[in-house]
Amino acid sequence: MWADLRPIGRDATSGGYRRYAWTGADADCRTWFQAQAESRGLTYETDRNGNQWAWQGDPLAGDAVVIGSHLDSVPDGGAFDGPLGVVSSFAALDELRHRGVEFTRPLAITNFGDEEGARFGLACVGSRLAAGQLTPEKAYELRDGDGISLPQAMEAAGYDPSTIGADPERLARIGAFVELHVEQGRALDLTGDAVGLASAIWPHGRWRYDFHGEANHAGTTRLVDRRDPMLTYAETVLAARREAELAGAVATFGKISVEPNGVNAIPSLVRGWLDSRAADQSTLDQVIAGIEAAAQEAASRSGIDLKVVRESFTPVVEFEHALRDEMARVLGDGIPVLGTGAGHDAGILSARIPTAMLFVRNPTGVSHSPAEYAAEDDCVAGVRALADVTEGLACA
Repeated sequence: MWADLRPIGRDATSGGYRRYAWTGADADCRTWFQAQAESRGLTYETDRNGNQWAWQGDPLAGDAVVIGSHLDSVPDGGAFDGPLGVVSSFAALDELRHRGVEFTRPLAITNFGDEEGARFGLACVGSRLAAGQLTPEKAYELRDGDGISLPQAMEAAGYDPSTIGADPERLARIGAFVELHVEQGRALDLTGDAVGLASAIWPHGRWRYDFHGEANHAGTTRLVDRRDPMLTYAETVLAARREAELAGAVATFGKISVEPNGVNAIPSLVRGWLDSRAADQSTLDQVIAGIEAAAQEAASRSGIDLKVVRESFTPVVEFEHALRDEMARVLGDGIPVLGTGAGHDAGILSARIPTAMLFVRNPTGVSHSPAEYAAEDDCVAGVRALADVTEGLACA
C-alpha cells in the first residue's frame, strides 16, 4: 500500500508532496482509497462533504468504530502526515481479519478531505463541514490563490457542492473515532517509545495580517519618503518570535503575499499569515495580543495601515477520558500520554463524538517537510496498536 501511494503528488524537484484538495493528485489519492476499500469487499461511499468512507458491517447500524486520517498535504509536505493513518487503518483491518476476530460493531475507515487547508487556507474543511463548525455559506467564500472558489473546485473534480454542510445523522452513527498519526515532534523519540497516546491538542489559530503602504520606485524614492509595508511586516515577524518565546508558546509567519511583487518596486501591500499555538487559552491570547500590539505600533510609526483578520481558530481539545483510558488499558499502563500543538480531524470531531489519537514515533521530529520520517518497525508497531485498540472497541 505504501509503495502504491508514495509517488502520487510527489514533486520531482523538492521530493515533497503537493496533494492539494480537489486537484489531480487529490483525485489519484481518492482513487487509491476506493481501490483499497473495494479490494477488501468493504462498502465504499463519499459523503456530502467529500469525505471518503469504507465500511465493514452495516453503515446504518450505529455505534460504529471509525479509524482513519487524511491523504492531502501541505506544500512540499512529507509522506507520513495523514497517509500513515489511512494506510495503517487498512493494515489494522487486515491484521484483525488475520486474527479471525468477530466484529460486534460496524467498522469504518475514512479519509477526511482538505485537512491541511493548503489550497483554501482553512484546515480540516471536510471534518469542519461535517461537524457543523463551517457553514456552507462560509465554505462558499473560500478561494485559492488563483481565485477559484471551493464550490468551483469541487465541481471541476466531479462533486456536487450544493449538498455540503453539517452531517449530524452520520456522526450520530459513530460511537468512537480513533486517528493514528505520525508524531509531529520528538517526545516519543526522547522517551524511547514507538507509540504514544494523545492527551490533548493545544488551542491554535490562523490570523491574516494585511499591511497597506504605498507603491513606489525602489531606485528613486528616498528612504525617508517611503511607506514600506515590508519593514512593518518584518518587525511583526520578529515580534511574533519574541512574544512566543517569552510565553513558552509557538508563533510562525510561514506564508506571505506581496503586491506588486516587483524587484524594483516598493510594495503597496504585504499580506502575511500567522499560525500560533499554546498549551492553554490564556497563554495563546497573551501571545496574539502582544503580536498585534507590536504590529500596530510599528505600523503607526511608519504610516502603514494594518488590518488583522482571524481566519480560523480551534480551542483546546481534551480527548474524551473514558475512551483514552480504555485505550490505555488495552495498550498497557506503560503507554506514554502526550499533548500536541498540531491540529487534526480528531480534534474537530471531538465536539460531536468521542475521539482519540495514537502517535507513531518520529525520530527527527521534523514534519511538514520532505524530511518527515518514521521507521518501518515503528509503523508496524503503530498498526498493531491500532489493531489492538480497534479489537477492544469493535470486537468486544
